[in-house]
Amino acid sequence: MTRRVAVLSDIHGVLPALEAVLAEPDVRAADLIVLTGDLAAGPMPAPTLEALAALGERAVWVRGNADRELVALAADQSPPVPDEVSRWAARQLRPAHLDRLAGLPHPVTLAIEGFGPVLFCHGTPRDDEEIVLVDSPLDRFDQVLSTVDDGVRTVVCGHTHMPFARLASGRMVVNPGSVGMPYGRSGAHWALLAGGGIQLRRTEFDLDTACRRIAAESSYPEAAAWAEYYLRAKATDREALEVFSRAAT
Repeated sequence: MTRRVAVLSDIHGVLPALEAVLAEPDVRAADLIVLTGDLAAGPMPAPTLEALAALGERAVWVRGNADRELVALAADQSPPVPDEVSRWAARQLRPAHLDRLAGLPHPVTLAIEGFGPVLFCHGTPRDDEEIVLVDSPLDRFDQVLSTVDDGVRTVVCGHTHMPFARLASGRMVVNPGSVGMPYGRSGAHWALLAGGGIQLRRTEFDLDTACRRIAAESSYPEAAAWAEYYLRAKATDREALEVFSRAAT
């Protein structure tokens, strides 16, 4: 049975942040690295997917809404997306990248020592873009967890880019936060599940160097401004919660 799992979510094509987390000793030592979605929709999509593919069988990929949207955009299905970086990113991916994203499962359940079966999803177990927040009422958690088997007592999600761990509806619900697009606080956020315990982690890295690298290596026209805004977490947690709260009903 798997003993130690690192959970990385919402990387959003920010390769410097991903590399910083992958260099963490506890990530290097993890039995599995679970990727809970929204992997490539950002300024360095193809190199980010290549770095994740290099993890081989240690990585378990879970579909996020942005992964699904990239596939649709590349096929000219033109789904509504919140910003232009996704439309640009979809054009940068090769067929092999798109095939992999198109085949990602959601959700995924794994047996982990000290936890039993753990369900990994993006938004919620029933919908990859549904929103649940740390302060959502228990009735809301009852709804979004209604499809989860009774034997699953831990659910790990993503999507909102803000970390939390709380007991809800008799289960531990965990959001590791975002590796590449944090809201409220800079740094690459992730989680470690080991020994029956849950740790929310944050990896600091050189933001100046990362922003310069993205501006130099990405062909996205607004790469420099994008990096300055998102890597430095200029979107506050208050602003994000106000937006998400309107959708989490």
